[in-house]
This record gives sequence, structure tokens and C-alpha cells, in this order.
Amino acid sequence: MLGATGGVGGETAAALRRHGWHVKALARDPAKGAAKQAADIEWLQGDALERDKVVEAAHGAALIVHAVNPAGYRNWGGLVLPMIDNSIAAARASNARILLPGTIYNYGPDAYPVLREDSPQHPLTRKGAIRAELERRLTDASRDNVRTIVVRAGDFFGPRPGNNWFSQALIKPGQPVRSITYPGVRGVGHAWAYLPDVAETLVLLAERERSLDAFAAYHFEGHWDPDGTAMTTAIAQALGRPGLKVKALPWTLFRFIAPFNETVHELLEMKPLWREPVRLDNRKLLALLGREPRTPLPIAVSATLHGIGAT
Repeated sequence: MLGATGGVGGETAAALRRHGWHVKALARDPAKGAAKQAADIEWLQGDALERDKVVEAAHGAALIVHAVNPAGYRNWGGLVLPMIDNSIAAARASNARILLPGTIYNYGPDAYPVLREDSPQHPLTRKGAIRAELERRLTDASRDNVRTIVVRAGDFFGPRPGNNWFSQALIKPGQPVRSITYPGVRGVGHAWAYLPDVAETLVLLAERERSLDAFAAYHFEGHWDPDGTAMTTAIAQALGRPGLKVKALPWTLFRFIAPFNETVHELLEMKPLWREPVRLDNRKLLALLGREPRTPLPIAVSATLHGIGAT
């Protein structure tokens, strides 16, 4: 597993263990990783950018969970594609299936407002173009016996803080909640994906991997907020403060900061996804699994707030 110390990677590791899988995790600092996860993970020292380490760690594995992203949205152009190339090389050497938590960034306005697995990928952002190229490389590799499962989902949230809007914009982890900062506007729907549910979906698909296409993509609907108020209301209710103030994200200020801050520049590129409703069609997933794992929103939000120390 790559990215076991992150939000989606940590939840996927936990889901795999629940289902009886043995999990090996590659980390730059295994001791730090072991302190954040359960003791029954086998930790190996290495970096996702070190191909030899990735290939060695994947020896004998049935799955390679590729849940690693550059920290803080930084240097996507320099890191994302080399890391997926290393996972592809490891999958080819070990005959393992790659398991990839995907996003909606690789789509453009021509695919909105409802995304299907075969919708065209014509992103208008730099980050979206990188995600589209990442999936193109996986698709090409699938023609050479490198198998992949991709589960695309909306914005992540969950009890393990990571690179997501919930714990980097809406709420400040580890601090009392005095207000909520919402990037969207009232009346525009938004797709949210609770990480434990995404992880459970990934594992359920992995357990059926031999019956799937070489490149198998599925959409996870998650929690659809129809007008941009369901998530902020759920946060306020979970905190027992129904009158909690909701502030707008200062996008205008971001424009002035972006030229000097790579993270802010990357976040600013995502603004259109908060101005248009973008929903995922999960009928293909439902046809295969019969259901989509979905924790009720109030429970998911309460667990998230508790996990990030914001209660």
C-alpha cells in the first residue's frame, strides 16, 4: 500500500484488515506510520518515488493500493505521474491489481452535471489534466495485462485528516469550531464522499477483481448535497449549535495570493467545481454490488469532527 498514513489510504488499510487481508505499507518513516495505524500492518521503509522500493514492496502482493498524493496539493506536475508509473511497474512485476481512489478533477464542463464512467475527460485545469493523464497511463497499461480498479468520488471527508476541503477549509482541525467556511454558494449542489464508505467500496470491488475488466472504473455517489447547505447544517447540528455562522471562502483574496503560493494556486483552480453542480452516477456500481456503502450523514459528520479534534 502507498499512502497508508493519509486519509483515504488509512481508511482503505483499515477496511482491508477488517476483510482479512494482510497489509504491507511503504512509508518514508515506518515508525511514524505505525504510530498512526493499527499494529497489524507490516511497515516497510521507502518512498513512492523510489521505483525499486515500490517494486520490492509489492512482491507477492495481490493488490497495490495507490492512495498517495503530493502533500498540500504541491508539485502535482512533478510527482503524480512518476508515482503512478512506479505503481504500474510494480503491478507488472508482481501481477497485482492496482486499486486507485479517483476524483472528479479529470472531467471538464462538457461532462457536467452528471458524470458517468464513460463521460469525456476534457479538464480545463492543470491538476485535472494530470489526473486524466494518470488514468490514461493506467488504461494503456491495462492493454498489457496491468489491471486497475478506479473508484471516482466527490470531495472526501472523514475522521483521518488529509488533503481535503472539509479539514482544510470548512473546519480547522484541532480547534474549537467558531464558524464554518464554505467554498460554494447556496443553491448549487455538491458531492461529498465519506472516506470509510469509499474504502469499503474499494475493498468490496477488490474482492471481485478477477471478474472485472482489466481497467474497471466505477463512480461512487456518496452524499449529494442538493443546495450546498446539507453539509454545513450537519456540522452545526453535530456540534449542537444550529445557529453556527457560515462564512464564504475568500476566493478574491486567493487570486492575490495564488502567484506566490502553489497550494493556494491549486485550490483556486478548483473553484468551478464549487460553482456548478457535479454529481456522480453510481448505477454501474449498484449493478455490481447491489448497494453503495453509505454511512448516514449525521453519523459521518460527527465521526469526522471527533477524528480531527474539532468537537
